[in-house]
Amino acid sequence: MGKALGKTCVTNVWIPDGMKDTPADRQGPRSRLAESLDAVFAKTINPKLNLDAVEPKLFGIGSESYVVGSHEFYLGYALSRNKMLTLDAGHYHPTEGIADKLTSVLEFMPEILLHVSRGVRWDSDHVVVLNDDLLAIAREIVANDFTDRVHIGLDYFDASINRVAAWTIGTRNMVRALLIALLEPTDRLRTAEAAGDFTTRLALQEETRTLPFGAVWDYYCASQGVPVGETWLAEVKTYEKEVLSKRQ
Repeated sequence: MGKALGKTCVTNVWIPDGMKDTPADRQGPRSRLAESLDAVFAKTINPKLNLDAVEPKLFGIGSESYVVGSHEFYLGYALSRNKMLTLDAGHYHPTEGIADKLTSVLEFMPEILLHVSRGVRWDSDHVVVLNDDLLAIAREIVANDFTDRVHIGLDYFDASINRVAAWTIGTRNMVRALLIALLEPTDRLRTAEAAGDFTTRLALQEETRTLPFGAVWDYYCASQGVPVGETWLAEVKTYEKEVLSKRQ
């Protein structure tokens, strides 16, 4: 694929592993997983064509009590084997966001892969919306100048809505979040924080919530020759009627 596209592709390894109830042996499966992954990656591929990533998780349906490929396991594996680590926004505890993990992981690794999704209870694959979790991820990428070190993948599906619309909504929201992060006064926020002026930091953080990013976003879309606002939806509806509805 890398040769055909003329650009670097990322191959992500995700394995649905674990146990529903409390295991008797936690080490054995992890030793076998490490051995198996080593076998999978035994043949080297030109990194200009392909980058390998491994993806941890906290839970899974059917593996609520024990996951072999935990965050700690894959972080250690990626560091020791020179692989990229994948962080999936829907693979952790509902109160645990991946935004805070970016600076920790990238302190020791050159690059990472993100699977940006929206977790709802036990299902991690809802269409990405412009919420606080997404804004926090974008903010960490932009504020720390990680744009060249983070590969952003969007990981979601929802069979209850049009797939083209899901892709469009999710992609636009990711780009919008990055735009909002670019508009924030990062230098002023960090200067106030370094001076111990947490009052100014909080005040500025709250003011950024109502910055006129919508006008900038609309201008950006218009300048790129793509639909502004929700006008793209009419095109999707037409495609749904004329093409998708005729498929068997």
